[in-house]
Amino acid sequence: MALPAPTDAQLDRSLDEGMKKYFDVCREKLGMLPNVLRAYAFRPAKLRNFVNFYNELMLGESGLSKLEREMIAVVVSSANHCYYCLVAHGQAVRQLSGDPELGEMLAFNYRVAPLNRRQKAMLDFVYKMTTQPFAVDAADRKSLKRAGFSDSEIFDIADTAGFYNMSNRVATAVDMMPNPEYHARNREPARSAGKSKTARGGKGNRR
Repeated sequence: MALPAPTDAQLDRSLDEGMKKYFDVCREKLGMLPNVLRAYAFRPAKLRNFVNFYNELMLGESGLSKLEREMIAVVVSSANHCYYCLVAHGQAVRQLSGDPELGEMLAFNYRVAPLNRRQKAMLDFVYKMTTQPFAVDAADRKSLKRAGFSDSEIFDIADTAGFYNMSNRVATAVDMMPNPEYHARNREPARSAGKSKTARGGKGNRR
């Protein structure tokens, strides 16, 4: 990233014990410390706010599955051309869906992906919210309703898209680079072309 990231020694001096333990858990589970956390460590209070908001948004209880939330992250990041988030969340889509092609499709053009009605309505909404936020109206929310989303799920869709629009801008502004480990993960051969490839992970894939 263009701004110098804190070194491990600097992190050890600046973080409280709770955040140090959280970073250790990240390293153990992911095999790395995501660079976004290292970047936010410049401002420990903002780091804590970011971590708490992210964990509630992406891992907390919701009618949206974890895969659906990651799909939103990728499509919003694609519209914003955010390299960091496309790489990091593209890997999450590959992992959660078991389909390496899906991550690529969402990153380049979600409309070519084999989406079900619910997923298409969701991604159409967040794409419009990202590229034409002033134009989102009652008709767009009705489209989500017709696809089966509840009021609380519509809020979660908008909340998730809003978070990644913010994150994309910050990551791009400071030239944040994704960890190299993301690139090679979950790229096993795609399933047989003869099988249905509708993206999995509708309702029920919750915490």
